[in-house]
Amino acid sequence: MKKSLPLLAAVVLTACGQAPAPEQQTGHNLTYPETHRGDVVDTYFGHEVADPYRWLEDDRSPETAAWVQAQNELTFSFLEQIPYRANIRERLQDSWNFERVGAPFVEGDYTYFYRNDGLQNQFVLYRQKEDGEPEVFLDPNTFSADGTTSLATISFSRDGSLAAYAISEGGSDWRKIIVIDAKTGEQIGDVLEDIKFSGIQWVGNEGFYYSSYDKPDGSELSAMTEQHKLYFHRLGTPQSDDQVVFGEAPGEEHRYVGAQVTRDDRYLLVSAAVSTSGNKLFIKDLENPDAGFTAIVDTTDHDVGLLTAKDDQLFLLTNRDAPNRRVVTVSAANPQPEHWQDVIPQSEHVLRASTGGGYLFANYIVDAVTQVKQYDFDGTLVREVDLPGVGSAGGFSGKIDAEVLYFSFANYTTPSSIFSFDPATGESKLFNQPETLFDPENYVSEQVFYTSQDGTQIPMIISYRKDLELDGTNPTILFGYGGFNISLTPSFSVANAVWMDMGGIYAVANIRGGGEYGKAWHDAGRQMNRQNVFDDFIAAAEFLIDENYTSSDKLAIRGGSNGGLLVAAVSTQRPELFQVAIPAVGVLDMLRYHTFTAGAGWAYDYGTSEQSEEMFEYLLGYSPVHNVREGVNHPATLVTTADHDDRVVPAHSFKYVAELQAKDGGANPQLIRIDVNAGHGAGMPVSMVIDQAADVFSFILYNMGYQELPR
Repeated sequence: MKKSLPLLAAVVLTACGQAPAPEQQTGHNLTYPETHRGDVVDTYFGHEVADPYRWLEDDRSPETAAWVQAQNELTFSFLEQIPYRANIRERLQDSWNFERVGAPFVEGDYTYFYRNDGLQNQFVLYRQKEDGEPEVFLDPNTFSADGTTSLATISFSRDGSLAAYAISEGGSDWRKIIVIDAKTGEQIGDVLEDIKFSGIQWVGNEGFYYSSYDKPDGSELSAMTEQHKLYFHRLGTPQSDDQVVFGEAPGEEHRYVGAQVTRDDRYLLVSAAVSTSGNKLFIKDLENPDAGFTAIVDTTDHDVGLLTAKDDQLFLLTNRDAPNRRVVTVSAANPQPEHWQDVIPQSEHVLRASTGGGYLFANYIVDAVTQVKQYDFDGTLVREVDLPGVGSAGGFSGKIDAEVLYFSFANYTTPSSIFSFDPATGESKLFNQPETLFDPENYVSEQVFYTSQDGTQIPMIISYRKDLELDGTNPTILFGYGGFNISLTPSFSVANAVWMDMGGIYAVANIRGGGEYGKAWHDAGRQMNRQNVFDDFIAAAEFLIDENYTSSDKLAIRGGSNGGLLVAAVSTQRPELFQVAIPAVGVLDMLRYHTFTAGAGWAYDYGTSEQSEEMFEYLLGYSPVHNVREGVNHPATLVTTADHDDRVVPAHSFKYVAELQAKDGGANPQLIRIDVNAGHGAGMPVSMVIDQAADVFSFILYNMGYQELPR
């Protein structure tokens, strides 16, 4: 499709010192790459649905590769004409360049911690002995020349003498596991390959449990992965000898299987699930070679998992008979729900829990911010933990005999700091506070409650510079997620700090579908209730406009993954409400999402087009790929994705932007930015994160009509 002002014209005007006219800044007259329309038609319950861009699902075809290259060339040529793009990148890089240190943890004779000196692509894992000097233990920056191979996880044997770590290459969810002698760093045995969605659970120094799928037929980045299996790897033996422990026998077929081993190596617990919510839980006595698995819970109606164990007593965190979760205890010999006893009962607030230093810690979400209480193992309240302020605290975990624990604290205007905590006295001390260019005293972060379409009160946190005048003219980013029981609690982002420093407002809406108010809040936004999520987000935008924070022509919406679905859905439902839309790695084809990788596991939240005619029609009613309307003036859209995203495959984004480019009737650009050698987001090198943030902010401001930075 052709929209004809050459990009070169805008570039020449800028180079001569003359700012482009506003209509040129909005990017109209672009010439989009030709995208062939095929003749694929699917039939659902007698309804025919065209899928003209089905060919873009083939991530291995030269035609798709050529299309990706052409789209990237167009997008980057557009971004390169923005006069302040380099300025924004420089500001981001300068702001990112500060030391960041993670909470220490003890393994064997060493204390370990992660550290980044500022602009390193990956955090480095250091260690030191008491009164010794820190030394590098693992430096992921050496794993690949471009920094795209990351350290995904590491697990130490009980005595700390061995370590197994997993690496991700190019952002893929497929991992490799490498075992080393922790004292010498020497590799032990072969590298384990083709491992996905797995923890590493040691049994003594013998070996460890891990999970994976059979390598799929077809593309490993997009083909379905259905049956997850738990394996045991014995050190010194080849991976081909690893035996399936769970997941192969009839009745054991599940999409997600994971293991936990109690700290005394006595019991193996296996979680088995078919979706991202609800799981079965089994236990096996490792001291009895003839013991099989005993079901603790044999349905997937609720969530239940091992928190810790003391001798033969299991402590479980569950939402069974407790939508906001509770901690229960039960004997390993008779672990079924009828024997459970409450240790921390359900309260009005959503519970997350951790253990360390011989105590239980209840981390409550109270209107999207953290409250922490400390308990004995008998359920006696020891104290409410004093936190540094209003925000998010995480940590409070460690070995049972730890004398010092650590926790992190942050909010939208406070960089994450590490505090030490004495579980005996309740005293906390600042352990590490980063030195940044960002002064929290210059900013405000306020929580408001607004009314959604059906009358539900929704919390939202709005952050901005204190000297900002709320006159309806401020560039604003509204962020949301709304799914999978995930709670958006306050966190610090260097990129968002730069956005606010440039005069922008950053707002986060805690919409339904998330976990901020427990299972009921989650259920209110899933399957046939999904429109509530979109209505909540639309109401957040209307609130920001009505209360004079911003206006439609200065409002951008942003979200990733399930949040990418959110952004794309509301921009097709209410295109006039937003000036810019940034859907990242989004689930955008709701009729076919479950046919890729592990997508079928998301059916608890979404339902599927094969589930029923009613569900098919509901999904078709909001699926972004199927609801781009001919001739409509859509917001300026920059879709972002990556070629190695094997969680939400990039075909979603490809098909959506193809529809936008073919049907949009306005002057706003409809572009896609495709990272190469990157995945869903985890492990992305700092240099790529900075590049992407610079491009996103440039695109947003440029399409709001700014000829120079707001400040």
